[in-house]
Amino acid sequence: MSTGEAPFSLVYGAEDLIPDEIGEPSTRYTQATEESSEEEMQINLDLLEERRETTLIRMAAQKQIIERYYNRKAHLRFFKIRDFILKKDFQSTKAANTGNLSPNWEGPYKIRGIIGKCAYELETMDGKVIPSSWNVVHLKKYYS
Repeated sequence: MSTGEAPFSLVYGAEDLIPDEIGEPSTRYTQATEESSEEEMQINLDLLEERRETTLIRMAAQKQIIERYYNRKAHLRFFKIRDFILKKDFQSTKAANTGNLSPNWEGPYKIRGIIGKCAYELETMDGKVIPSSWNVVHLKKYYS
């Protein structure tokens, strides 16, 4: 596992016992006594909290690595109201028989409003509102 610990040991504080063959007890089981089992259980309980803390530290480090990777690859764009932009022209909205050499972006459009964190409402240059909102991933700045 990525945490370095088995889920069973994180929950119950001990390793799971699985015999090699059905009907034949393992040597660990046959050599265990009541006193040694109690002693080992107490040691495992003492170490359980430490193992959980190291697992949490390892998980936080993994999240930081993933966040750094995302931030390095992501090119977040933010627009203001009245900015001129181009919107992506999808295959489903392209006219029939336009071919591979048709433009991938259409516009220019104006940002009419900010709907959410990365969603924008658009309008054409003559003020006609586009009915759906557009995510920032499908928009790019237009330089005239």
